[in-house]
Amino acid sequence: MLVGCLVGFFFFGGLWWTVQKITSSRRPYLISVISFLVRTSVALACFYLLLQTGWQNLLAAMVGFIAIRFVLAYKLEPERRPTKDDHQSG
Repeated sequence: MLVGCLVGFFFFGGLWWTVQKITSSRRPYLISVISFLVRTSVALACFYLLLQTGWQNLLAAMVGFIAIRFVLAYKLEPERRPTKDDHQSG
């Protein structure tokens, strides 16, 4: 599960970094494509190697991978600004 958490942190942390960089880049498509290829290649290679040790280890790693996704989404969530709908409900 720890390996899955590390892979998830690399994958989703890299995605967050990419989103931060493409807003100020002159070639956002290039950063997006390269980031996607690197993140996906590393994640798939790690999961493939884990699969060689048994499907139970792969399953545990996938749980860690998804758990990190939720943790990073919660921690890196931008501040939510109140909208007109927020004031009308209640």
